[in-house]
Amino acid sequence: MSFEQSNFDMTPDEKIQAVTNLKQNMEENFVQLGQLLSDIRRTKLYKFKGYKTFKEFVENEFNMNGSFAAKVISNFDLFIRELDVDEHSAKEIGLDKLNMIKPLVKQAEFNEKEDWIKKAQEFPTSELREEIKEIRENKKNKDKTMKNVFIEQYIEKMVTFFNCNRKELNFKLALYFQDENLEEMRAIVKDKQRRFEETD
Repeated sequence: MSFEQSNFDMTPDEKIQAVTNLKQNMEENFVQLGQLLSDIRRTKLYKFKGYKTFKEFVENEFNMNGSFAAKVISNFDLFIRELDVDEHSAKEIGLDKLNMIKPLVKQAEFNEKEDWIKKAQEFPTSELREEIKEIRENKKNKDKTMKNVFIEQYIEKMVTFFNCNRKELNFKLALYFQDENLEEMRAIVKDKQRRFEETD
């Protein structure tokens, strides 16, 4: 009988005790832990112990950070339930790498999802991290519009001129504009925006 099948036969107290036991070796047991926690959250079993929220339950019963529990659950739901990655492969990849590729896998087409899982299996953590960083940088630059470039250049110019950080620059700009005629400003900005967009 598989762990997932046996999980259905557990009493609420047995499930809670199982989480406590599995937590002792997180790296080895994160798949089973994610499955149990997912089941507990889905069935609202935490209410059996008198808790109003799942976050409150895991933090008090298991001394486990609520956001970490959510990550373990989302890894199980995505990789094991949705994508049918077998437990052995998931353990070989490891919790850290699964967390790293998860945002990209969620956004990817189906064949790309398989590619990311394969990369996570084959690449060392440092190489995988660099690959993800490069892809994110390329996407960021690709999505950058002329307006984004103009804003970045303007901000860089102003913080350099005033020798201050962005927050202090906002304060200085607020001081400068506070007594300006807003209607005149609107007309000037509208005209400049039209000319900027015509040259974009």
